[in-house]
Amino acid sequence: MTINERQDEIIEEFESFDEWLDRYQLIIEYAKDLKANPLPEEDKNDRNLIDGCQSKVWFTCRLEEGKIYYKGDSDAILVRGIVALLIDVLSGHTPQEIIDADLYFIDRIGLREHLSPTRSNGVAAMLKQMRLYALAWNSRSI
Repeated sequence: MTINERQDEIIEEFESFDEWLDRYQLIIEYAKDLKANPLPEEDKNDRNLIDGCQSKVWFTCRLEEGKIYYKGDSDAILVRGIVALLIDVLSGHTPQEIIDADLYFIDRIGLREHLSPTRSNGVAAMLKQMRLYALAWNSRSI
């Protein structure tokens, strides 16, 4: 599945809820899914901590058969759900696909407008780090 196909599925899933409380609950469900494949405790360190997030957020990634696979976590349940959404959309794709991706789902589901400015900045910081990982892996394969 392409990045855009997955984004479109997420948009459709969120559009089935009219109320934002229900959408927040869906984000929390994504957070619970993240627990099925948790970030190891030893990876929750300063080296993997994302600067610019109000909550503590950690990301790691690995390259396997030319595709990047992310892991992440947060100490805040809503942020953990956002981490899970980002991982769901971007994991399993090549570095170049991630670099080139237009992540329109964040705006289309209304997430950005329903986050505080500091949380919105945190999402931008997470995306920046995920793209930096992709750039690093991409430069190694050139």
